[in-house]
Amino acid sequence: MKRILVFVSVMFAASIVFADESVLVDFTKLVPDILEGQEDQGVLPQNKQTLMDFSGGAGTTYTNEQKAAMKTSLAIPNWNVRLAQSSQSVVNDNLSYTKVTTSKQFTNVLGARIHFPVASYNAWAKIAPPFDIPAYDFAVPNDDGTLAAPAEKPNFNTGKSRFEDGYGVVKNVGAIKSFAVQVYGLNFPCTLSLIVIDGLGQEKSISMGSLNYDGWAQLTWNNPQYIQDVRNRSIRMYPLYPSYAPYIRFGGFVIQRDGANAQIVNGDLVAYFKEVRIIYDKAELDIENRDIDDEGTWDIISEREASRASTEAKGFGRDLVGRYLEKQKEAQETAFTDPLAGEGGGQAQGGGGAAAPAAQ
Repeated sequence: MKRILVFVSVMFAASIVFADESVLVDFTKLVPDILEGQEDQGVLPQNKQTLMDFSGGAGTTYTNEQKAAMKTSLAIPNWNVRLAQSSQSVVNDNLSYTKVTTSKQFTNVLGARIHFPVASYNAWAKIAPPFDIPAYDFAVPNDDGTLAAPAEKPNFNTGKSRFEDGYGVVKNVGAIKSFAVQVYGLNFPCTLSLIVIDGLGQEKSISMGSLNYDGWAQLTWNNPQYIQDVRNRSIRMYPLYPSYAPYIRFGGFVIQRDGANAQIVNGDLVAYFKEVRIIYDKAELDIENRDIDDEGTWDIISEREASRASTEAKGFGRDLVGRYLEKQKEAQETAFTDPLAGEGGGQAQGGGGAAAPAAQ
């Protein structure tokens, strides 16, 4: 807890404006809506708004078909469930994944299955997006699964990236007041933590509480160091450009199981997530009315983000191609061929038993 309090007091500078509420991520928006029907080729259905193409740094050794596989998105089936190293095994990893889940109340939500080890020791699992969500990405997604450049250069102050409004990024964030997670519990005695990442790339974990309840609930974390009365605040000014970009992006969830509850959570844990909300002070008031577009003039943050994205694309693009090639090598047979089929109607017998006599 001490680590979290330091993070809040240092990372989020106090401001003198009233708090706003925004949706950090809304999983009802992350359903697959393009590239349907290509699962047999190793290509998962994608979400158009959050589609990312990592083929730019692939090089000339890859075919066009392989480069086409270097695409992914924040579509719910693409999210990763990563177990702690001490909990990883072939069985546990295979049985830990996410999927689109139908909800009567919210239509579609993220469903997560985690297969914890049966041994009595502490374990955790992280539910994370398939890539680091970019804060400044103004590409225009097309219905055919391609990305186009914007018609005009976006304004850094007023332009909205395609990952805002519930797709993982909230900008102009000052002092954090509260986080809320809409999550469905099934009486599992486990705790949930929220992972957020600031404009400096620092990842922080915030404990949201227990999942030991039934049905939908809004788990809330209130910043104990948020000072409501501005007269009691220590006003400090920070340069907002270009050293610090005041935004928050979603980093995932962590579910922890205490070893003492291993007999209760013995193997599978299931949970469902609808959204994450944030209440915060603006880092800057009336940012739309600034006289000069700093980023439009210098392109410092754009170059920094492009460099980071290029580095990520090289590694992640290779991973996507590796998955595609592995899918092509995968065995297609689901059972052994019966050598007696079509030759008198005989059937293979297992276990050395004799064939049953024909009915009279």
